[in-house]
Amino acid sequence: MAEIKALAISEAVRVDAKRVGDIVRELGETAAQNVIGVALEQLAGALTATDEAYRAEDLGGAATHAEKLSRLAWQIGLLSFAGVAMDLGACIERRDRVATMAVHARLMRVGNRSLTVIWDRTQMA
Repeated sequence: MAEIKALAISEAVRVDAKRVGDIVRELGETAAQNVIGVALEQLAGALTATDEAYRAEDLGGAATHAEKLSRLAWQIGLLSFAGVAMDLGACIERRDRVATMAVHARLMRVGNRSLTVIWDRTQMA
């Protein structure tokens, strides 16, 4: 009989440390923490909205929220998060249901991990 094993899915997230550093240098540490904190709240809200739209089978809404996610993530240096959000929009546009399902699951993993990583960095600064 075949043995079934669960595979742990873990991906490293890419953060543009230079972009985060530029934000801190431009705004100062306290203002940068505030700006990044607000951006994280917006990202979390947009991630939730993307997920809710996807689960409600509102793919147009999911694509719209994913585009917002990609722009916000890019602005604060969350490169992998921005890339996966763009990938979701592309899969939706191509009407590739299987790829959309897979990329949605990846977006949720990478998005949550990215928010945690950047939050931890700003709290340590």
